[in-house]
Amino acid sequence: MSSPPGRRARLSSPGAGRSSAAREALRRRLLGLIEGNRVMIFSKSYCPHSTRVGEVSNPFDVLIHLSLYSSDDGANVQEVLSEITNQRTVPNIFVNKVHMGGCDRTFQAHQSGLLQKLLQEDSAYDYDLIVIGGGSGGLACAQEAAILGKKVMVLDFVVPSPQGTSWGLGGTCVNVGCIPKKLMHQAALLGQALRDARKFGWEYSQQVKHTWETMTEAIQNHIGSLNWGYRLSLREKAVAYVNSYGEFVEHHKIKVQQLEKGSPGKLKVVAKSTEGPETIEEIYNTVLLAIGRDSCTRKIGLEKIGVKINEKSGKIPVNDVEQTNVPYVYAVGDILEGKLELTPVAIQAGKLLARRLFAGRLEKCDYVNVPTTVFTPLEYGCCGLSEEKAIEMYKKENLEVYHTLFWPLEWTVAGRDNNTCYAKIICNKLDNYRVIGFHVLGPNAGEVTQGFAAAMKCGLTKQLLDDTIGIHPTCGEVRR
Repeated sequence: MSSPPGRRARLSSPGAGRSSAAREALRRRLLGLIEGNRVMIFSKSYCPHSTRVGEVSNPFDVLIHLSLYSSDDGANVQEVLSEITNQRTVPNIFVNKVHMGGCDRTFQAHQSGLLQKLLQEDSAYDYDLIVIGGGSGGLACAQEAAILGKKVMVLDFVVPSPQGTSWGLGGTCVNVGCIPKKLMHQAALLGQALRDARKFGWEYSQQVKHTWETMTEAIQNHIGSLNWGYRLSLREKAVAYVNSYGEFVEHHKIKVQQLEKGSPGKLKVVAKSTEGPETIEEIYNTVLLAIGRDSCTRKIGLEKIGVKINEKSGKIPVNDVEQTNVPYVYAVGDILEGKLELTPVAIQAGKLLARRLFAGRLEKCDYVNVPTTVFTPLEYGCCGLSEEKAIEMYKKENLEVYHTLFWPLEWTVAGRDNNTCYAKIICNKLDNYRVIGFHVLGPNAGEVTQGFAAAMKCGLTKQLLDDTIGIHPTCGEVRR
C-alpha cells in the first residue's frame, strides 16, 4: 500500500456484515500498513485535517501514506482502527509505528518537538521495549513481551536509603510489602493459636518465646529465593536485566547509570501538629515508622520528554490503555493516578499492555470490583464500593445494606470475643438488588473475599446469594 509523496492510496474492504475471518484479515492489513510506513495517516476523502497534518510532516521529506476509504467500507475500517487505537475520529495518525492520535495531538507533538524527533530518527531501536522498574507490573509486562518475541530490557535499581538499605529484584511487594507482611501476619496468627491451644486440650510445659531475629532471617531467606527466581525467569526468556538506574535523556533514549550506595547518616523529620499550625522539625539517627510512600517518578527524566505527572503526588495520569500523554510511554502499577495500588492489578495491567502493544490484542485492564484484604490480626476484606461511595453514586434511597455479626466456630471454645467479626453487603435496588459492595472482618477474610469477587464479576445479586447453599461451619457462609 505504498504511494508517492502527496499521493493518496485507497484501502478497500468488504462492506457490512463482515465475517470474523475477514475482520481479522482487515486488522492484519491495517497493522501491516502501520508497521511498514514511517508515516501513516488514516482519513476520509472529505476530511480537511489530513492536509494540515501533511503540511507538518512534509518538510521532513518523508513519505506520507494516506488511506482514504469511501462510505461503503469506511465504517468497517474505522471500527477496526478504533479497536486498535481506542480513537474513533479521523485523521488517525501513526509516526514510526507510534500512535500520535488525531490532528490536535499531532500538532501538540509538533510544538513540543516530539514529532520532529520521531520523523528524523532511525526507526531501528536497540530494544522493542524498555521497562524502568522491576516490580510486579514491570516484570509481568517485560516477560509477556519477551514471550511474544520482542527484545526487552528491564532496568531496576533501588536507591539506597541514608542508612544504606536496599533490596533485590521484584519491587515493593516481594521485598518490603505483600510477602514479608503476610509472613509476619502468619507469625502473629501462630502466636494467637498457641494461646488458644490450651482450651483445645494441648498441653506444653515450656514457656513459649518468640525470637524476632529467627523470624526475620527466615523471611529474608524466602525473599532472596524469590529475587533469584525472578532473575532466572528473565534470563530464561532472554530479557536483558540491568541492576542500574534508568533515566530519559531525550525521546527514545535512556541513560543507564549505577548510583553510589548511601552512607549511614542522619534524617530530618518534619511533622505538622494536629492541634495547631506549628511545624516540628528535628534531626534523628533513625525513623521507626513513617506511613505512606512517594512515587519515584521525579528523577527518571520524564520532564525531558514531556510526560505529565501530578506535581503533588508524583503519580502519572494515563488513559484507559495505560498510555501517558507521550504516545510511546506507558505506565502500570502503583504510580498510576486514581488506580488501585495492588500487586495483582499491576500484574494484570502489565500483561495486557504487552499483548496490546505486540500481539494486536484489545483487552484492557478492568479496575472495577477488584478484591483486596488488609492483613491485620483481624483480617478485613472488601470488593466493590464502600457504603459512602455507593451513596454518592446511586443515592441512599436506592440502596439496601445488609449487616451481620458472626462468631467463628473456632473462636467459641477458645472464648474469644463474640461481637467482633462483621460482614456487610451493599445492593443496588434499581438493578435487581445487584451486589455492588462486599465487606468482611474476620479470620481468613482474604480467602473469603476472593470467591465473592468472582461472583460479583459475574453480576451477583442478593437473590443469587440467598439461593446459594453454603459450606457449614465456615465464615464464608455468613452472607445475610
